Amino acid sequence: MAENTAPPSTDAARWAGRNHDKDFLRDEIWSALERRAVGVGPVRSRIPNFVGADMAAWRLAATPMWRDARVVKCNPDPPQIPLRLRALYAGKQLYMPVPELKRPYPFVLLDPAQLAARQVSFELAATSQGGVAHGVPVQIQDLPALDLVVVGCAAVTREGGRTGKGGGFADLELGIFRELGKLPAGTPIVTTVHSCQVVAAERLLMLGHDSALDWIFTEEESIETRTPYHQPQGVAWDQVEPDQFRDIPFLAELRRRIEQGEAR
Repeated sequence: MAENTAPPSTDAARWAGRNHDKDFLRDEIWSALERRAVGVGPVRSRIPNFVGADMAAWRLAATPMWRDARVVKCNPDPPQIPLRLRALYAGKQLYMPVPELKRPYPFVLLDPAQLAARQVSFELAATSQGGVAHGVPVQIQDLPALDLVVVGCAAVTREGGRTGKGGGFADLELGIFRELGKLPAGTPIVTTVHSCQVVAAERLLMLGHDSALDWIFTEEESIETRTPYHQPQGVAWDQVEPDQFRDIPFLAELRRRIEQGEAR
């Protein structure tokens, strides 16, 4: 993918300006999805849905790590609907963050047995809106240890580099999981993306608070990254943006509890 020297499109991202290099890269990816007609629905300023998302989900679901995982955390974005649906049909305990963590409870539990007993279709529960409406609210400190973590990405590298839509939600979540002991060492961090979202390593600078991927699944291949990047040990609180403290209801109180040793 050729290096972009033009400024990002005016609708490129709600969070544009935090990191200009990543802004350019996201804009390239969103433009490529549009140009190649492989995006599904609007792609800008979001984790983009893509043609082949169901095949990427199938590739992940064919792995032993998916088969063995009983507790799965998955982002709420449209390209991961096939994964959330597979998790429910496989009987897994599925934890989904509410979009942008903007509710007093940051997660919902989608328990297949409970959904079936309430006659809520898995197809409905696998959507973001359906999951929030029919899931059981969960505070982040009440999550169990996670067996598998799925994150949404705008761009990735074969070395495990990743960036999302720019809001910083995935790295914040993962940092909190580590602070609270919810992400045991060796828990795989994975994503599903379109093949055009995979870029050269030098295009995506990983910062100290960025979490790396262990596996990437596209419509064409399964990529084990064997990432050289060191994973953060917790939340880089000095990197949390003022708007995140403003807009995420539980964040300031959780920081206080973590720093005072009250959160676990």
